[in-house]
Amino acid sequence: MDNQDWNKQRVLETLRDAGVNPTSQRVEIGYALFSSCAHLSAEEIMQRVNADYPVVSKATVYNTLGLFADHSLVREVIVEPGKVFYDPNVSMHHHFYHVDTGQLQDIPASSLQISKLPDIPAETEVENVEVVIRLRQRVAH
Repeated sequence: MDNQDWNKQRVLETLRDAGVNPTSQRVEIGYALFSSCAHLSAEEIMQRVNADYPVVSKATVYNTLGLFADHSLVREVIVEPGKVFYDPNVSMHHHFYHVDTGQLQDIPASSLQISKLPDIPAETEVENVEVVIRLRQRVAH
């Protein structure tokens, strides 16, 4: 999703179109995420939503982000145990994860080629492949 022209009305309509009941809290959470067009953690979203005064609990933020992911409004990007980013860009792409800074950066899908996947179990099919490349600053010698 692009960050152009995101307002709360557009968030409300986007939620409705995706089959999500647009409660005021869900609209606030959606606005914080979609208008930034950034990779944010649940904690960062909660801080943005509650910047002026507390309106949304931590549980509501997590539940809403899970609901958004279930309805393909965001992608959950797990970079390490306990570290999840929510990405409003749901198009096919991959990520660099900068371990030193904790930042996530998009890699266009066309920039990465995977030539072979392992055999998959019978009765299954590949849904998608997501790659996270972990980067660290070089240590000068």
